[in-house]
Amino acid sequence: MASKKPITYRDAGVDIDAGDALVEAIKPFAKKTLRPEVLAGIGGFGALAEIPKKYREPVLVSGTDGVGTKLKLAFQLARHDTVGIDLVAMSVNDILTQGAEPLFFLDYFACGKLDVAVATEVVRGVARGCELAGCALIGGETAEMPGMYAEGEYDLAGFAVGVVEKSSIIDGRDIVPGDVILGLAASGPHSNGYSLIRKILGRTKPPRGVDLLEPTRIYAKSILKLLESVPVKGLAHITGGGLIGNVPRVLPEKTRAVIEKASWSRPAVFEWLQREGRVAETEMLRVFNCGVGMAVVVAAQSADAAERALTASGETVFRIGRIESRKAGDPEIVLV
Repeated sequence: MASKKPITYRDAGVDIDAGDALVEAIKPFAKKTLRPEVLAGIGGFGALAEIPKKYREPVLVSGTDGVGTKLKLAFQLARHDTVGIDLVAMSVNDILTQGAEPLFFLDYFACGKLDVAVATEVVRGVARGCELAGCALIGGETAEMPGMYAEGEYDLAGFAVGVVEKSSIIDGRDIVPGDVILGLAASGPHSNGYSLIRKILGRTKPPRGVDLLEPTRIYAKSILKLLESVPVKGLAHITGGGLIGNVPRVLPEKTRAVIEKASWSRPAVFEWLQREGRVAETEMLRVFNCGVGMAVVVAAQSADAAERALTASGETVFRIGRIESRKAGDPEIVLV
């Protein structure tokens, strides 16, 4: 009876050598993101980082997220260089809302068969996102799992850790009627609403100049610079749920936000999506950021200084609304 041929891990669909090659390929990108607090580089079982010594009562702030079905569009267009920026942005912008300085980031890349070139492009984007956020890419995981994903597809998840002085945590408790709401321009749909976007793409192509893979804007450096000179009372990252779903998350009881829709210009991508998809206005505002990626609440007397500081950092700033008193039964947000 003939002996059976030995089976290797590669025969089962997992290429250890490809994984090792990816680690070596991404080391230069990760090195560019390192901060002084990082004690170990890529390749260990765990990543080590100190808390910056400037903090007296440091509080760690963490967040995790993915890119969602925007990845499907990346597969379709064979463009993999920007989704890593999206991955970093979604977590970093979240922890930023509590005033946290992003310290480090870890990524998780999962696929059925590892394509080193594609994975390298993705992680290059992750490293670029970390540079934009000022945090270190100190580790991650690459999982090759045959049979789990369609050919040519992968999934991404990420995890960010930041730090904030305990006395400087932004939690919205100081927000009062009369405060001003500033909106920071989004770069596009960011990483939300792509199931609807892909449905609309089934009907028509986007107009010239509309890039549906434009990466999510990272607001970390602008907001942290703002916090050095202006007291910020509340920050809301406008993700799934839009302004309607996210601004109320930072408001104290008995207050409401009044948002003036005419106070900012809605980018062409949203006009196209609404027109071609015949999407109702209320649905647009619940699904998409509609051009505002971050909301900033400041006292009325601080609004001018905040706007100047943010503009100097490269942000496009709109005065989108105000805070009012809210009676029992009234909605937490009104768009007029």
